[in-house]
Amino acid sequence: MSDPTPAEREVIEDLANAIRDLSEAYFSRAKTTVSDAEFDAMVDRLRRLDPQHPQLQQIGSDPAPGTMKIEHRFPLQSLDKATTGKEINHFLTATTRETARCISQPKFDGSSLSVEYRGGLLVQAATRGSGTRGEDVTANARRLGGLPRRLSEPVDLVVRGEVIMPLEIFKEKYSERSPNPRNLAAGAIRQQHGDGIAQPDDLVFHTFDASFFPENEQSEDSMTPLNLGHDSDLIPWLETLGFSPAPWEVHVATEEKTLLESIMQATMTWTEKRNDYEFEIDGLVIKVDAFEERKILGSTAHHPRWALAWKFPPEEAETVVMEVIWRTGRTGAITPVALVAPQFVGGVTVERVTLHNAGEIERLDLNVGDRVKLVRRGDVIPKVTEVLGAAVEGDLAGRFHADGTEFTAALPSRQRPKRPDSCPECGHSIITDGAFIRCPSLSCTARIARAVQYWCKALEIDGIGEKLIQQLVSVGYITNLSDMYRLTAEQLLLLDRMGETSTKKVLAEIEASRSMTLANFLHALGLPKIGPELAEAIATEVGSLQAMCELVRIRDIEPGGIEGGPAEDENGKPYKHPLAIRMLLSIEGVGQTVAVLLLEGLAKRLELVKDLDELLDISNQMKISTSEGVLSGRTVCITGTLSRPRSEIADIVKKAGGKVVGSVSKKLGLLIAGDNAGSKLAKATDFGIQVINEEMFRAMIKRESNEHASV
Repeated sequence: MSDPTPAEREVIEDLANAIRDLSEAYFSRAKTTVSDAEFDAMVDRLRRLDPQHPQLQQIGSDPAPGTMKIEHRFPLQSLDKATTGKEINHFLTATTRETARCISQPKFDGSSLSVEYRGGLLVQAATRGSGTRGEDVTANARRLGGLPRRLSEPVDLVVRGEVIMPLEIFKEKYSERSPNPRNLAAGAIRQQHGDGIAQPDDLVFHTFDASFFPENEQSEDSMTPLNLGHDSDLIPWLETLGFSPAPWEVHVATEEKTLLESIMQATMTWTEKRNDYEFEIDGLVIKVDAFEERKILGSTAHHPRWALAWKFPPEEAETVVMEVIWRTGRTGAITPVALVAPQFVGGVTVERVTLHNAGEIERLDLNVGDRVKLVRRGDVIPKVTEVLGAAVEGDLAGRFHADGTEFTAALPSRQRPKRPDSCPECGHSIITDGAFIRCPSLSCTARIARAVQYWCKALEIDGIGEKLIQQLVSVGYITNLSDMYRLTAEQLLLLDRMGETSTKKVLAEIEASRSMTLANFLHALGLPKIGPELAEAIATEVGSLQAMCELVRIRDIEPGGIEGGPAEDENGKPYKHPLAIRMLLSIEGVGQTVAVLLLEGLAKRLELVKDLDELLDISNQMKISTSEGVLSGRTVCITGTLSRPRSEIADIVKKAGGKVVGSVSKKLGLLIAGDNAGSKLAKATDFGIQVINEEMFRAMIKRESNEHASV
């Protein structure tokens, strides 16, 4: 290859500098400005232009200045990448010299972590950083699910794995605040003052590798490491120590299929699983299984020769932002939504894309009339990941709506979306909350409509859907939740598509929903952070709606005096919180934030609550006796996909004397885990809490029933 010309050298250096800057932003500041596919394409281009360029030997970047730095005892290398079967075949035949046995694992899309144990105790955790040194994140790592503080054996080792956020948690808590869980995981594990968007408690650690210290570096109380010959032997052993390894599969040639065919089958299997998997994954890691073979193959300065990362084909496309509208949600959050030129991506035609919050527009530097990159994976909400510059008329050509009709809109003039000065639905003045803007008015028509939707879903009022609710709100028949219980047949018959049969069905469902427990009432109100399990726990402790309203009344009365209760505890220490807050804090799963949000939310809705109390039959919540039963005195959490509704399982738990809670803590007595149990299972395992599956739970209850029957 001839030496590059001065012009080519300038292109090469510009490309190398861009790769370095992108690596520094990704590894040190958890920021991504290009997709993985684009970054890989840049690296491939540099490799073609200058195969010996020093930037190709770099992994990540030095940690951010001012943070504690740790030299990795065992460097963290990157992996060579592939996207085709031809590249996998080259790895199997040429790179690994015709290896006969491989192991594969899903490639988690998270943040890499190296964790050191001495005598079985967690002593240090560090980010990948440059590959040779990273940031000390030990304090945050101790809060991760799936990362035990003490191992079952007193061994010295360093494990490497990925810190990831379960998609269920991302969708429930963070999808409106961040475009993806990977950025949240990286930010949460590196935060210094607990000021990140996400917290380490919402993350889990999955290990995929381990290294042992040589004998002269082992601590005195360390056991001698096992002499394991294969990765497929190491992974199950790590599981016995208390880790949560990534799923694995061994591949060997058989009479039915070659080694390549076996691995290609795995890539197809994980491609199918990807959309329904509980974590974000972006491919498959393929490794030579035998450790002796790995030693012989060795490594380049950049990656081991015995491993390969196969990446999923990107589900990306380009479209044009035609308009940005603003939508008010149930909690008052006002979210920008981009209306885009129709684009088929991830199996559907996309014409609307959420922009999460007002700050996202500024982060992307997005304008109406921009050409943008769109990503959609399975049923995940489509998102704009990058602005590609101003669009031209040709970018709109050849596009069709989902119904097959041609898209004929003209290209809009390029301009920055205007942040609203008032609520787009009701016109009320808005408040700013960091990157978010909110409508504080409970009378907002959008908030009312979505509050009614939430109420109907919580109480399983299936006959009242979104379109009917929108009609009822727009014509003024419903101005708050209680108006739903004042609807008449005459009103409903005036609406579109409402005949006598459908009117009778709607009114019958509304009438049937008038009777409910206090727990169902609190849940259906849609108060922030109050899910069904927490509503049940609060209602069981408080007992009645009247008692709940009394707590609201005294919520700000400080300790001391007749209504404030004693000013000091039995040890003479002053109480920090008002009596109402202290009472709620005694409930499993309720912290100060939840207690304050509950009481403030009810205070703002007090007139509505009183009105609903007149219209409904809200029964007092009776405390369940725990004097008898196989689960007497135990708190139980239910998670994962089960064969019957979670509410039915909860009822059985209560009848057996147990108390159902919605979160995992060290005080939990039992976790019932179905399929795809996620972070709750990892936390329970970490805390040493008993975990049973649904079949074991049924057997436990059946055994108790048989014992009672024989008495």
